[in-house]
Amino acid sequence: MKSTHQLYLTIILLMATTLLASCEKFLNERPSKGTSVLIQNASDLNALLENYNSFSQENNNITIHGTDDNGFSVALYNARPTTFTIPQIEFTLWDKTDLANRDVSDFSGTNFWTSEYNKVFNANLVLLHVDKVTGTAEEKANLKADAHLIRAYSYWQLATAYCLPYTEANKNEPGLPIKTTPDYEVPARSSLAETYQLIEADLAEALKITVPLVQNGKARPWRANTAAANAFAARYYLNRNDYSKALTYANASLSLYSTLINYNTEMSFGTASTVSIDPGTANARTVTLTFPYMHDREASFDPTDAFAWKELLYYRLIHNTTQWYIPSQSLLSLYDQNNDLRYKYHYTQGFSYRRGMTSPSVDYPGYVFFADTKILEGPTVAEMVLTKAECQARIGDFSGAMTTVNLLYSKRTVTGTAPLAAASQDQAINVILQERRREMPFAQRWADIRRFNTNNYANDDVPVITKTFYPYTPSAVQSTQPTQQYTLPANSRRFASPLPQTDINNSAGAIKQNTY
Repeated sequence: MKSTHQLYLTIILLMATTLLASCEKFLNERPSKGTSVLIQNASDLNALLENYNSFSQENNNITIHGTDDNGFSVALYNARPTTFTIPQIEFTLWDKTDLANRDVSDFSGTNFWTSEYNKVFNANLVLLHVDKVTGTAEEKANLKADAHLIRAYSYWQLATAYCLPYTEANKNEPGLPIKTTPDYEVPARSSLAETYQLIEADLAEALKITVPLVQNGKARPWRANTAAANAFAARYYLNRNDYSKALTYANASLSLYSTLINYNTEMSFGTASTVSIDPGTANARTVTLTFPYMHDREASFDPTDAFAWKELLYYRLIHNTTQWYIPSQSLLSLYDQNNDLRYKYHYTQGFSYRRGMTSPSVDYPGYVFFADTKILEGPTVAEMVLTKAECQARIGDFSGAMTTVNLLYSKRTVTGTAPLAAASQDQAINVILQERRREMPFAQRWADIRRFNTNNYANDDVPVITKTFYPYTPSAVQSTQPTQQYTLPANSRRFASPLPQTDINNSAGAIKQNTY
């Protein structure tokens, strides 16, 4: 945007977004709707960042479908082929060529690449104008820190999806087109090293924020805050395999806010639903599907429950348009299904019926959090506990690491369940990584596999992910042909997803596609 006129028109459009009435108890002040206001003071820029709908959703399909947490299978496909789309299958099997040409990274609407760059644009808008408006020095400083956190977070998400993992060998590989101003010029891709340098610089600025998570007795996780900035720093440095820094920032975040939810006393089922299966047969019956209480407003998603989730530090949700987080058998096998309350509340048995597999019936679970489509991605207290425990174990304090991880495990399992135990550093790391996978399925697994395969510790490597499926074309699955194996080996160039071809075409050659 190159004029004040364009600036305030952008703000007007964003302010006109209808915010859900059920969230009013969480918002002390709201931008007015549909009012033309010249941007003159810090509160006007604050209104832009207050619109959480512009920043919260992540249509990150490689994270949803591309790991060994995803249980898509030939058997499920055969049960009801129309449940699954070709793009979903392509993400599952790490197809690159057709996904780029399709340019439908979220199966409908704006792709992940574009949506994250929209967030970068808004952050850049604030950074460009914050020194030109009236307001206190503290207000301006916190707006800057907020915008830097948004930009760092989005560039990190983009790099994790579209670039190779950072290593010394990869640092000169293609990174991202770096945008630090809100204009429409399209820069070439920077190097991976330059991309990470910007993320770290933004992160350093974000850490200057002085706004606490809890204000006037209410948490405001949709905005940057001290606990969130430190939590993202912990996540970033964990993924850089810098365990000392990650531990420092995890401890800093936990020192600011450390509330954990006890699933024994604070978790419950919400409204159940019923489904009729196998009609007209001897097995015809009605089954009841159970969901955690946060799922009750699923039909018309209401972020109130996400804001009220006491562990949430920064409001970011993965959005899955296929409406089914399909857990793999390897993921399900990690749970103590009698005592782990996450298995009880977050895995809806018979979820496959909800996706149309009713006649003949096929019974398969689904992972559920806030809705069929939405799960946590933003940093949480639980993630910080796991980060602290992992870092303690990796730097040699495996006894302390087990004490830390059991702070979380005791809140997630039936009272009296034996704590997690380990007799060595290697055992402790393995136990903690299993707990990490149980606590954050789908959301962090893609990034975790990337870092496991590029650190100097062989025991956590994921040498290859293997899927079995039919051959397919861009338009059809060839289900009459024999199945074949699809693999994603460690350090494959397919750990960088293809950039949307439309954006490459629109760049007039400035942006280059990934090579495979």
